[in-house]
Amino acid sequence: MEAEGLDWLLVPLQQLASWGAAGAMVFGGVVPYVPQYRDIRRTQNAEGFSTHVCLVLLVANILRILFWFGRRFESPLLWQSVVMIATMLLMLKLCTEVRVANELNIKRRSFAGNIAADSKDEETKVPPGRSYLDFDPHHFWHWSSFADYVQCVLAFTGVAGYVTYLSIDSALFVETLGFLAVLTEAMLGVPQLYRNHCHRSTEGMSIKMVLMWTSGDAFKTAYFLLNGAPLQFSVCGLLQVLVDLAILGQAYAFTRHPQKLVPHATHPTSAKAL
Repeated sequence: MEAEGLDWLLVPLQQLASWGAAGAMVFGGVVPYVPQYRDIRRTQNAEGFSTHVCLVLLVANILRILFWFGRRFESPLLWQSVVMIATMLLMLKLCTEVRVANELNIKRRSFAGNIAADSKDEETKVPPGRSYLDFDPHHFWHWSSFADYVQCVLAFTGVAGYVTYLSIDSALFVETLGFLAVLTEAMLGVPQLYRNHCHRSTEGMSIKMVLMWTSGDAFKTAYFLLNGAPLQFSVCGLLQVLVDLAILGQAYAFTRHPQKLVPHATHPTSAKAL
């Protein structure tokens, strides 16, 4: 009787909790990139952020959206992919603008220091542009215009979408597509793990950031398991948690047994989705 009398309170609370969990899934993945974005704008230096993070997340989330057409899953997971794609494009736009501006400034300073006064007009020369349409593998994902990145993303989406359209009736293809999507995202922390191993140090890596990754991945995995998401998502979440714990283990081990670093070695801060 008392339980029935509390329904008027418990039902709205459960609904609010469900909305809160869904909101955390949709927007939680982009939270680490907000301070990163602001820091790049403030310092006008994008060296600490690898645009290959954007590449991995764009590929993973495009594949996840295509997987949705073959096997419907929770709407918050679909919207999470849409929000993450938009966030990565914004990060790419800012990083490209900052990097190109810095390259131009370096070029100008080089001309100012090495060219005679009668050839000052060459100081304004723009560094050679790198375009997506050059199809140069040496400059892949390191182009001079944000439009090139957009063209590449649209081309990949078009090809992947066409293949998915042709194979949408194949259960094996759909399941493989979902596995590739989540495996790509799950592997995002591996480069950081490998970098730490090579340098025998976690200098330059934010422990707070890794703790944020771990808590976010643990929450995400619990969400997958409790809401009956496809098996690929649960495997992805568990793998991400294991990678996060491995990185934290490296931080603990290398702090207890520090190695002398090579002076010129750098350790850019990496970032990943929650």
